[in-house]
Amino acid sequence: MIYTVTLNPALDKTVHIPDFTLDVVNRITELRRDAGGKGINVSKVIQKLGGTSEAVAILSGDTGNWIAGALKQAGIRVKAFPANGETRTNLKVIDPVNDTHTDINEPGPEVTDDMLKEMLDVLAEEVCEGDYVVLSGSLPAGVSRSTYGAWTRTLRHAGAHVYLDADGDALEAGLSGKPFFTKPNNHELSALVGRELTTVEEIAAAAHELVEKGVERVVVSMGGEGALLATADETWHASSVKVPVGSTVGAGDSVVAAFVYADAQGMGVEDTLRLAMATGAANVMESGTQAAERSVVDGLVDQVKVTRLA
Repeated sequence: MIYTVTLNPALDKTVHIPDFTLDVVNRITELRRDAGGKGINVSKVIQKLGGTSEAVAILSGDTGNWIAGALKQAGIRVKAFPANGETRTNLKVIDPVNDTHTDINEPGPEVTDDMLKEMLDVLAEEVCEGDYVVLSGSLPAGVSRSTYGAWTRTLRHAGAHVYLDADGDALEAGLSGKPFFTKPNNHELSALVGRELTTVEEIAAAAHELVEKGVERVVVSMGGEGALLATADETWHASSVKVPVGSTVGAGDSVVAAFVYADAQGMGVEDTLRLAMATGAANVMESGTQAAERSVVDGLVDQVKVTRLA
């Protein structure tokens, strides 16, 4: 079973405003609403790929109820935990004339470390040996930066393969728990190792430093340069697929979704990399954070070039 955890979810409202301008009245030409938050995005993509998952999230107020309802309507199982306040709404402004994307994010509800501990206890009791748990996204304001480290250790000891996708202090603390998988981009990896990484060789060496510290699979996203996968024994590079951009929001989440889905299906490394890069590209073509159909992903798979580097 795959579980996705979203501690700071959001209703993503995406609007198109041609020639978006400050200090004037702007007119919206398109609007859509999506259940959002990185873990929730992962669940949506897994569902489109043909897999199943349970979305575990803190959902509060009318907005939280809307998100839960939207996920259930899409056929995704939901385990919701309440908090005081209202789940946030994030506004994403796309200007198709000037090709800009502007995010305006609200604060979330009140969450405490004690609430997260109770949530973790429930999940740790539910997971079984060999299950997959995806921890991704930002942490709620005011909770411990060590949250992902504690969650990773507890869930790993419960027998789960833990996938971690975060940044900053949350990522660094999470890595201390030795997750099975993590996916920093090249800038986040540079910050982790304390030096600027500019070549594929430098990125590969830094990725293997994380492997030596206990992470079994490290995937580094490099934008238009594709992605690199490092394990204890192998290093692979996968090319990106050039597609028309609808929205880049959730692109990284779709890559994580493809990796965990492929692992659960027992796919090999090359097929996994092709699926992951094609899934990321397919979702970039979509508006908002809606997940691309599997048929679109399959149409891009053959465009991904996979090379073993070591």
